[in-house]
Amino acid sequence: MAISRPVSGASWRSPPDRPLVGVTPDVFDRSNRRTQGVSAAYLDRIVRAGGMPIVLTAHADLAHEHARLCDAFVFTGGDDPRTEAFGEPSDPRITPIFPERQEYETALLRILIGESPRPGAPPVLGVCLGMQMMALVAGGSLDQHMPEIVPTHADHMGRDHELIAEAGAPFLPARGTVHSHHKQAVRDPGRLRVLARAHDGVIEAIGDPRHPFLIGVQWHPERTESAALGQALFDRLVERARANTAG
Repeated sequence: MAISRPVSGASWRSPPDRPLVGVTPDVFDRSNRRTQGVSAAYLDRIVRAGGMPIVLTAHADLAHEHARLCDAFVFTGGDDPRTEAFGEPSDPRITPIFPERQEYETALLRILIGESPRPGAPPVLGVCLGMQMMALVAGGSLDQHMPEIVPTHADHMGRDHELIAEAGAPFLPARGTVHSHHKQAVRDPGRLRVLARAHDGVIEAIGDPRHPFLIGVQWHPERTESAALGQALFDRLVERARANTAG
């Protein structure tokens, strides 16, 4: 899905061998100024995979333009979503993301993970918060405070733990070790499917096997040493986007 865009009076097109990968930014206050930014680790992994990363602007009015512009998307990690918009009160103990980020990612995900995936749809990778937002937009729900729900919650707070893929889950090895840090988890993936769980049953990956590449993971593959659970996810994202642009 290479799309021409005018740049300084010229026509620009993403090279078919280096797809344009949109990366959603975090929104935070820095010296009392609203700031948007992305960890360089995401960008480095995309470049290593052969993609051309661009940091998107978290503004809901731009979601449709971004969906047309980019060949693939990475939804990055962050703090916690507010769940009122999805039919459930937010736990008072959450650390909420800024409203403009949630409104933007909700709008963009509604475009990208429609109920009937189409051939050539842009590949999407959701990381940590990105996975949780995918579940919410797909009609799912979250366990908003794992310490009072999951007896082994400490295993998910900055520790290594085992991952077990579901039978037939695409893009993931049967087993592996991941390192995650989260106090919320996907309870129900909605119309998406559970692709992997931790040793204690906590959902670690979700996706839509009908989609060419649509996967959310609870760990951070941009910081994962295991090639199969780290760089390989970015490689597959870019490979799928390259196949789309070549088609």
